[in-house]
Amino acid sequence: MPRKKAAARPPKADAPEIGTVPLKAGGKPHPELGLGLWSLGRWERDDETRTRTTADHALARGVRWFDTAEVYGTGRSERLLGDVLSRGLVAPKETFVTTKVSWEHLRAAQVKAAVVGSLQKLARTSVDLVLVHAPDHRVPIAETMGALEALWKEGKMGAIGVSNFSVEQLAEARAALHETDIVVNQVVYNLFDRQDGDGVLEYCRKNGILIEAYTPLMRGILAGRYLDGTPPMDPNRYRTIVGAAREIREVAAEAKVPMASIALHWLRRRGAAVLFGASRPEQIDELLEAWSRRPSDAVLDRADAIAQGATRA
Repeated sequence: MPRKKAAARPPKADAPEIGTVPLKAGGKPHPELGLGLWSLGRWERDDETRTRTTADHALARGVRWFDTAEVYGTGRSERLLGDVLSRGLVAPKETFVTTKVSWEHLRAAQVKAAVVGSLQKLARTSVDLVLVHAPDHRVPIAETMGALEALWKEGKMGAIGVSNFSVEQLAEARAALHETDIVVNQVVYNLFDRQDGDGVLEYCRKNGILIEAYTPLMRGILAGRYLDGTPPMDPNRYRTIVGAAREIREVAAEAKVPMASIALHWLRRRGAAVLFGASRPEQIDELLEAWSRRPSDAVLDRADAIAQGATRA
């Protein structure tokens, strides 16, 4: 006898509100905040258990956007997410699932195989969004987009997006589509890493393309971690920004908000949807607490000026 699914349950009463933005080419509204599964463990048994617990906790706290890819854990990320979502704790229509076709699989036949394989691992007949993980100059963008559009017309995905694309690559990808359009571009974007996001910001705003910002907390730096200890990055890069990061921490303390609140709402104010990482349930709680505390524009302006000063130095 098949296992009976549990009834859908609402988020906990203390869950912060996570808004949505419409996508221009149809599909479901896109949540403003979501959990990325790229950094959830090395896929040993304990890591996988912790990942499952973290994803479950995010779902219970009201997170509905989950971002994965065929390359994350060589497919294990998609399988784990599929298992978590298939338990029926939240109705499928309430979740927003994104996956990505690897930069190694951009030929037409490879695109189809990759999407079909991802759907099988996710235990779904379709996903809300499929991204090209990154461009490959050896493969014409038109070939990749043509294959994705054909799968979109078959109902395999609600919308098509890209990741790590420049303005020129976005324009070329959009020109290759005939019945739909690119709806998102996912890029590295935070107070200190601005080049990719700022480089496409004006174009995306003009053309109704949502920017998804990953590494919004700069691997924990913008949540206040590592500011008085071992850096999680190249020491030279750390030295260029640590002083400014400590100043932003002071600004957050004066404003009585978590430092992460400034990082998250700086991106939100720029119109980006924020994709965060977490490896433990308590990090989900910390992040959602930061999201619920919106700093004033004056506080965000101060942090922006401090960060710009460091990146120009």
